[in-house]
Amino acid sequence: MSATRDGAVPYWRLSGFYLFYFASIGAFVPYWSLYLKSLGFGAAEIGELMAVVMATKVIAPNLWAWLADHLGHRMRIIRVATLAAALSFAGVLFTTHYWGLALVMSAFSFFWHAALPQFEATTMTHLGEGAHRYSHIRLWGSIGFILSVTALGPAFQRLGVAPLPWVMLALLAAIWATTLRVPEGAEDRHAHGQASLLTTLRQPAVIGLLLACFFLQASHGPYYTFFSIYLEDHGYTRGVVGGLWALGVVAEVGVFLLLHRWLPRYGAGALLLLSIAITAVRWGLIARFVDTPWILILAQTMHAASYGLFHGSAIQLVHRLFPGRLKGRGQALYSSFSFGLGGAFGSLGAGYAWEGLGGAASYALAGVVAALGVLCALLVLRDPRSRTAAFT
Repeated sequence: MSATRDGAVPYWRLSGFYLFYFASIGAFVPYWSLYLKSLGFGAAEIGELMAVVMATKVIAPNLWAWLADHLGHRMRIIRVATLAAALSFAGVLFTTHYWGLALVMSAFSFFWHAALPQFEATTMTHLGEGAHRYSHIRLWGSIGFILSVTALGPAFQRLGVAPLPWVMLALLAAIWATTLRVPEGAEDRHAHGQASLLTTLRQPAVIGLLLACFFLQASHGPYYTFFSIYLEDHGYTRGVVGGLWALGVVAEVGVFLLLHRWLPRYGAGALLLLSIAITAVRWGLIARFVDTPWILILAQTMHAASYGLFHGSAIQLVHRLFPGRLKGRGQALYSSFSFGLGGAFGSLGAGYAWEGLGGAASYALAGVVAALGVLCALLVLRDPRSRTAAFT
């Protein structure tokens, strides 16, 4: 592992945050819709409540990025945000009503979504000239997701999903605890003043990147909101459901182990384009062949591209296209356009499509949305910086 200007990279401290943060995602994303269904909510209401969680990601990361850039002490802000997320989530223990849950989820996600983009910027700062080795740290997030989703699937099969809020609270507390041990990164100031945020946002490659991320993540709406329900409706047990979620992330880990070799060879722009194209094919397979287990397994291995290859290449592109102290706001904008705006649009649209058209048609539409992302990614590929071998 490379070192920054100020010393060795705190590999295990950084990795610990990703481990617990994505373990919480492994608990929340596959099973929260099942928890909401157990409370009696319909497909449209589930889609709306999931969209609330995604929608806060449009505003929250950018607000917290602005605070980090102007106040400094990025890790201090991350610690406050993760503690507030845990305290806010505790509200789900006291309400099962739609508006009560919407309010609690809004507060929780406002803080939960604040932490990751700033931590990504901190990690890249610690890595310094070894930024292409980001995936070796990030893979621990995938491992956390796998451990969480595979353990909880069989547990919820036996016990039901009622314990899910308590599991989430424990994981959120662990996230906060890991932040206490992570040091501040040396602020990257060498390119400060070379470009304003507005000037950067006008560049075709930046526009293409943000739009590609939006469409890619919007296409995940039926997957993140209804995949577990879709599988249960087709006769799969919760243990199998958890195993299929985990399979996708195992494939993702494989990509993270190899990505540091692929980036210098092929360039982040080409890898981004490939990841979105594979995703479009994936949704088509799930739409048509959900009752064919081996094709469903194949589709889940494509998560290696849908998330691993996509996220790894997108993070590198943001690091390259947003210079100097714009890196923190670049990561926030990436989070907002993809997981925030794209995720909210996808969850909301999936809820209405699911209720009106059914599961298979919803996944077919997701494939069309991903194909729009392919067209946007072509703008990124035209920029020489997307083909640069060294992301420093």
